[in-house]
Amino acid sequence: MECVFGLVGNGFALLAADISAVHSILVHKSNEDKIMILDSHKLVAASGESGHRVPYSSYVTLFIFPQSAIQNVALYQFRNGIPLTTAAAANFTRGELSTALRKNPYSVNILLAGYDKETGPWLYYIDYIATLHKVDKGAFGYGSYFSLSMMDRHYHSGMTVEEAINLVDKCIMEIRSRLVVAPPNFVIKIVDKDGVREYTWRESVKDVAAPSA
Repeated sequence: MECVFGLVGNGFALLAADISAVHSILVHKSNEDKIMILDSHKLVAASGESGHRVPYSSYVTLFIFPQSAIQNVALYQFRNGIPLTTAAAANFTRGELSTALRKNPYSVNILLAGYDKETGPWLYYIDYIATLHKVDKGAFGYGSYFSLSMMDRHYHSGMTVEEAINLVDKCIMEIRSRLVVAPPNFVIKIVDKDGVREYTWRESVKDVAAPSA
């Protein structure tokens, strides 16, 4: 029952994601951050089967694998003194998914948000079959049925941060009230001219340590 969604506002892009790690009918934990930092001005939110999502997210963002192709993004910045644009990073990520699709496909969907000094905020939709679109708002997971309808109704270009957070809260409340098994907790992150930052968490359930015997 994953829920990942985002939007572009006035001078910023925002991503929100549930933080539940589940398998079948089991909830393994309720504090897994699914929004990763790609660089100082880019965020990646991933949804999909955890066996694919976690390795691919690590592959794309955390440089865990020694021969990770995404290191070319860091290498580009090191060699040229400037980072890749958000569009270039999105196309690179799409290319890696496309290559994997023909060999060992990942069941992972991505929203990539970024801010470029010259052009402002961007949001890209990249799905598991390597479809790439620039969007003003987007969502993945079961929560997308409700978050997209809420954003279709209330979203407008040029939203302030306060308006965007209010819309995110509407989406979260709709997801919690409409899904039979709804994720209780969400994290919200923003990227703007000042870089990426964690804005807030929306928690209704907290992990509790098991009592000792």
